[in-house]
Amino acid sequence: MDINRLKKALWSDVEHVLLDMDGTLLDRYFDDYFWEHLVPEKYAEKHNITFGRAKEELLKKYKVHEGTLNWSDIDFWSRELDLDIPALKEQIRHLIEVHPHVEDFLRELKGADKKVILATNAHYKTLKIKLRKTLIGGYFDKVITSSEIGCPKEDIEFWRRTEKILRFDREKTVFIDDVMENLEAAREFGIRYIVLKTMASSRDKEAGDNGNFLAVGDFRELLP
Repeated sequence: MDINRLKKALWSDVEHVLLDMDGTLLDRYFDDYFWEHLVPEKYAEKHNITFGRAKEELLKKYKVHEGTLNWSDIDFWSRELDLDIPALKEQIRHLIEVHPHVEDFLRELKGADKKVILATNAHYKTLKIKLRKTLIGGYFDKVITSSEIGCPKEDIEFWRRTEKILRFDREKTVFIDDVMENLEAAREFGIRYIVLKTMASSRDKEAGDNGNFLAVGDFRELLP
């Protein structure tokens, strides 16, 4: 499928549009900076070690919990690292930004009477900070979080449980995300229209591998 066929389906046949948040609607630079710079800096200060050693230790800890509910659970990380993760996020909330043309896209979807769903692995405290800063929450008919569902989007069970809640038609549903593992699970489940959002961070220089998914770098490409 090419972008023109997707656009035609999106603005005619599609009923549900499921959207990831971090890296898809919002610039992932905030999250990258937070976990790769700010947290190691505070961890290094706390343990009186170098930034380099702190980053090395943290990367090992991160790796253990990748693809699990712990990965995005900031209460878990507060306990694990003995740092106030929500407070640290608030410190740099000015870095939270919406990707270009996201609000135009959301506005058009609402105007076309689509069901617009935020489907995110983000912890509810992170979600609250980001929706308060960006004000995009008003565009969503419902917000689905992995903690509410009981498993992350990488797990096909997430999609089984989400389908029961939303009662969407797989043939008339679009899912857009910047993480290939999430898209692969959704495709395996049977959602017809799967789209990779490239350029997840404003610091990305190029789109990179699309993993055989239809890819968009800017939501302007999907506007009617």
